[in-house]
Amino acid sequence: MKLVLPAAVLLLASAAAVPVAHAQTTVTGRSSLGPTSPFLGGVPTEKATPEAIPIPILNAITRALEHNLGVLNAEESVGRAQGARWISLADLLPNINGRVSENRQKINLAAFGFPLPAGTPSLVGPFNVFDARVNVTQSVFDRHASSLVQADTHRLAAAQLTVKSARDLVVIVSGNLYLEALAADARVQSAKAQLETAQAVLEQATQLKAAGIVAGIDVLRAQVQLGTEQLRLTSANNDAALTKLKLARVMGLPAGQAYTLSNDIPDLPSPEMTLEQAYERALTTRPDYLAAIERVKAAESERQAASAEYLPTVRVAADYGTIGNTIPSAKGTYSVSGAVNVPIFNGGRTRGRLAQADADLRLRRSEIEDLKASIDYDVRASFLELATTQEQLTVATRSRDLAAQQLTQARDRFAAGVASNIEIVQAQEAVATSSEQYISASYGYNSAKGSLTRVLGTTEDLVRQLLGGVR
Repeated sequence: MKLVLPAAVLLLASAAAVPVAHAQTTVTGRSSLGPTSPFLGGVPTEKATPEAIPIPILNAITRALEHNLGVLNAEESVGRAQGARWISLADLLPNINGRVSENRQKINLAAFGFPLPAGTPSLVGPFNVFDARVNVTQSVFDRHASSLVQADTHRLAAAQLTVKSARDLVVIVSGNLYLEALAADARVQSAKAQLETAQAVLEQATQLKAAGIVAGIDVLRAQVQLGTEQLRLTSANNDAALTKLKLARVMGLPAGQAYTLSNDIPDLPSPEMTLEQAYERALTTRPDYLAAIERVKAAESERQAASAEYLPTVRVAADYGTIGNTIPSAKGTYSVSGAVNVPIFNGGRTRGRLAQADADLRLRRSEIEDLKASIDYDVRASFLELATTQEQLTVATRSRDLAAQQLTQARDRFAAGVASNIEIVQAQEAVATSSEQYISASYGYNSAKGSLTRVLGTTEDLVRQLLGGVR
């Protein structure tokens, strides 16, 4: 039986090396997600239908991008970063308040130090005071606040890039599971074909024994092999069902929703670029690296903000309104004031914040240097794996064809009575082994091509182009 795996989606088998929570990658680029990772979960928004729905690969990716919990969490982090930026920006924007009040009061002038002639009553009132006023405060110079705004702006940019990284990872995770489901179906078909072969060999052995050509041991051996193939098929069916359940979770399908897969996937061409070109491109397009740059810039702005605490700040305040005993008698009044705050001693708080900012900046710079080295390693590993798996696929394809020929000749020899069915059993195992090797080699070769695509940081856009989706 000849098994052909679609190759385009195999690029999705390699996981993006992005600094998204709970996501790690192996050398081959395949994702290593913990069982509690949000990228393996989804948020259903529909109700299950009684009939199975067809889900092609692009539809699976689109559903995952819309419902995957990892993407939703990353998008919420952007909202939090936007909120933090607005909070820091409030210290630089005008602060305007309006107030309307009306009081009725009676006061003791003597309590306020007014000298009163003898016999003059100290109590005044009761009387009304109406006041309607608008107050405005504005920062004129505050280097500390402006640096904090810059830091939060860079954090917001990093959060937006992290969303892109999360989307790339979800494309890869959902595509990888889709591929695994297709491979699991291929293994089921292979197991069914081997079971049919085992059943035919048993019938052949039974007929030859009845004709007195072979011994009873050949029938027993065929029965044992048939049981082995039945177990293999049961295991393959179970693996296929579990893989489809995992894919349904990532896509956010409602519980119990049945669906079918599609093998109509175009091939993924081998990337045409040198190792150096791939590395340089990755440094300009990978969202995780660009987000790391933004985090370095945010740390630099944080240090500037800490250092600016030594500088004076300038603020102005003004108010305008009407005041009087009644609304008709109220008169317009205003006040304008300016203030310069000069820090003299704050107990070492600024020095401590500078030490913290310096440590954070060194950490962020170390992270980005490590990420550059990681990108270089990923590119080199992908090129090496591409060459190795291509050779493995060539050998596995030849081995699969030879195993099929071996089984055919063994059955012919057994039917002619010149050999026992030991050769058939051995040939059946060779067919099973070579089929699995071919599936794994196909997966590995195309995964290596996908791994190189992954390090370039354009996973979502490229997959949509390859699969015919809208960018």
